[in-house]
Amino acid sequence: MDQNELKKAVGIKSVDYIKSNSVVGLGTGSTVYFMIEELGKRYQAGEIKNIVAVTTSSRSEKQAKSLGIPTKDLNDVDHIDLTIDGADQIDKNFQGIKGGGAAHLLEKMVATNSTKNIWIVDQSKMADTLGSFPLPLEVIPFGCEKTFEDLQREDLHPEFRLDDKGERVLTHNKNYVIDLKMGSITHPHLLADWLDHQVGIVAHGLFLDIVNTIIVGYDDGPKVIDNIR
Repeated sequence: MDQNELKKAVGIKSVDYIKSNSVVGLGTGSTVYFMIEELGKRYQAGEIKNIVAVTTSSRSEKQAKSLGIPTKDLNDVDHIDLTIDGADQIDKNFQGIKGGGAAHLLEKMVATNSTKNIWIVDQSKMADTLGSFPLPLEVIPFGCEKTFEDLQREDLHPEFRLDDKGERVLTHNKNYVIDLKMGSITHPHLLADWLDHQVGIVAHGLFLDIVNTIIVGYDDGPKVIDNIR
């Protein structure tokens, strides 16, 4: 199976966890695309009824609406039963990095307001230690060079994320993304705590102690890692 087939398999499998009469968070990314497509099919067929989706990006919202799935803003729901999202890297302790698509602030807000979280990934996203995938930070433009210098002083190897035109990538909230290219993150909780206290950083891509179930795509089919926390 190629990578897209692995992503499609786990995306389809994850929809088994979505129940009728629920509020579901829809993440962002290439694997989540297949999940939303499958959810749309089952919703249109009446297999899953009376759901409302809270999306983490305009892309996912547009896709959900095109399939007839009702959507609401996070402000307009009192809870989220389950959020299904991708991840850019997952370590042996089931901690994660997200933000490759620059949507980690919205993804984290939806995830932390969810009763349950499922991550869907292909096998290439599993690692012993986090950090070989760059850690994204969303930073406000005002004073961003000072924030960048602070990160340099801490030897965190920051780089502004650029688009194809060489311009700084803008998030949904019109902020910049700085990627920390550390290679290895030995103590993710300590790093997360430090980043949480830095003025100018709106959100970082360390998703710690959040996921409950992971569905991993392997050549011989999806593997479910359940009851994580």
